[in-house]
Amino acid sequence: MAQVDWRLEGEWLKNCNCAFGCPCDFNARPTNGECKGLLGMHITKGHYENTHLNDLSFFVVVQFPGPLHEGNGQAQPIIDERASPEQREALFEIMSGKHSAEGTLFHIFSLIVNKMHDPIFAPVTFEFDESARTASLSIPGVLESDVEPIRNPVTDKPHRIRVVMPEGFEHITGEIACATTQSSGAIAFSTQGSHSTLAHVVQTPEGVEA
Repeated sequence: MAQVDWRLEGEWLKNCNCAFGCPCDFNARPTNGECKGLLGMHITKGHYENTHLNDLSFFVVVQFPGPLHEGNGQAQPIIDERASPEQREALFEIMSGKHSAEGTLFHIFSLIVNKMHDPIFAPVTFEFDESARTASLSIPGVLESDVEPIRNPVTDKPHRIRVVMPEGFEHITGEIACATTQSSGAIAFSTQGSHSTLAHVVQTPEGVEA
C-alpha cells in the first residue's frame, strides 16, 4: 500500500478508570480489572493528504475486559460536528490504522478493538492547559470530563508527576492529573478521582514524534 501523507499535532487527553499512573503505560493490568476510558485530541495543526484538519477535535471512548494487549475491546468515536464530510472521512481513515506503520498507535488500536460502535458527531468544547494540569471536555449528552492536578493528601497543594516514555506510541512526555468523567454513549461509565494524562503530541504514519 502506498504511504499516505498525514500528520496530527495538538493537545492530547487520556482519562481512564484506573489509579493515577495508568497501568497500561507500564504493561500492567488495569486497576479494577477492566479498562474504561477516553482518549483523543484537539488538532492544532493537521492534515490527511490535501484535507486540512486544523482546529478539529476527536475523541474515542473505549472499554476493554482486561489489559489492552489482550484485546477484545470496543470503542466509539466522537468527532467534532464542525468537520466536513471530507474531514470526517479523513479522520476515520487515520483512526482505521490502515495508513500507519506496524506497532504505531492507530495500527495497534485496529488490532485490539473488535467492536466499533457507530460514531457520534456532536459539538465539542475542549479547554486544555498542560502546564497547569487542567482540562475540561464537554460533549452534551455524550461525554463530560474535568481534569485537575493531583492533590497532596496532607497539604492539599498541587502534586506534579510527569511520565516520560522514550519509546511510547501514544505520547513521549505526559503530565499526570486527576479526572472526573461521565460517559453516556454506547460505552457508559463514570469515574471520580481517576487517572488522566495531558500531553502535546505529534502523530504521523511512522508513529509518535512528540
